[in-house]
Amino acid sequence: MRCPNCGEKDTKVIDSRQNDEGRSVKRRRECEKCGTRFTTFERIENRPLLVVKSNGARQEFNRSKILNGIIRSAEKRPVSLEDMEKVVDQVERKARALGKTEIDSKKLGELVMEGLSTLDEIAYIRFASVYREFKDTSVFLKELEEYVKNLKVKNDGE
Repeated sequence: MRCPNCGEKDTKVIDSRQNDEGRSVKRRRECEKCGTRFTTFERIENRPLLVVKSNGARQEFNRSKILNGIIRSAEKRPVSLEDMEKVVDQVERKARALGKTEIDSKKLGELVMEGLSTLDEIAYIRFASVYREFKDTSVFLKELEEYVKNLKVKNDGE
């Protein structure tokens, strides 16, 4: 790895740590010539994952877009950024586990809602209201009833 300060090829690793549940490695390095310390990241290169929108358009999977949606739905809620990022990690992991290079935006939205349902009830409902495009209060109430029913089933099983 070349030193970003002087361009020297000889650098040594001072410290290595796993990040992102073992899917990446963060390394602290030091240039043997000038002594500059810097950080590098090593991660597995994933195949591109395309999201197929409802109109048929395709976009590359974008973690920050999902995180921004979760942040908006969890606004003013007691949910840490770290927990929101874990939901995004979970969504990406499940999407890639399907073994396909494309995922339908509807399926992606369901994965986000699945993650939010265990994180925060209000964030879940907020996300669902935008994602499912609630037209009126009856649709909202139906979604809320379904959520409460699923919550009861889940709690009865524990």
